[in-house]
Amino acid sequence: MRYEFPGKRILDALMDIPFALPTAVAGLSLTALFSANGWFGPVLDALGLEVVYTIWGVILAMTFTSIPFVVRTVQPVLEDLDPALEQAALTLGARPWQIFTRVVFPAILPAFLAGSTIAFARSLGEFGAVVFIAGNKPNETEIASLLAFIRLEEYDYTGASAIALVLLIFALALLFISNLIQMWAARRRGNL
Repeated sequence: MRYEFPGKRILDALMDIPFALPTAVAGLSLTALFSANGWFGPVLDALGLEVVYTIWGVILAMTFTSIPFVVRTVQPVLEDLDPALEQAALTLGARPWQIFTRVVFPAILPAFLAGSTIAFARSLGEFGAVVFIAGNKPNETEIASLLAFIRLEEYDYTGASAIALVLLIFALALLFISNLIQMWAARRRGNL
């Protein structure tokens, strides 16, 4: 975060909550908050939106547990971005949205892509936060990590291993892609 504002340290600390909070506690908390009798459930229900036991709940849980990876990857790049670039764009008549889309976002794009890739790789294996809010509805909210767990409970070690292997391959491929993005960004900046 480049600018000083009241509550900056609190916001920065809030970004680390998903790292410190056990994922099962996060899943229980999200389920309680977004259930029909939770804080946000009645409001969303009045709008015709359901979160708990839907794909939206799965997305919410995965986003909550993995967003710090994106923030912590983009933050240093954003802090190191020369403010003179934005000032130059401003003096040339650029509007704030143009400054963001033509100056700031291209500068942080490699970090954003790398952070998003790492976050998605992390989300693939998420279990604790997702298991409670997903509800494991067949063909709707089943998640791979829960399916692997179910296979283990059924003593189907081959099935559990196959699911785990697929998750591992996807995660390694995503981490490889993240490294390629970071190398591309470093070459673009002239650091390699």
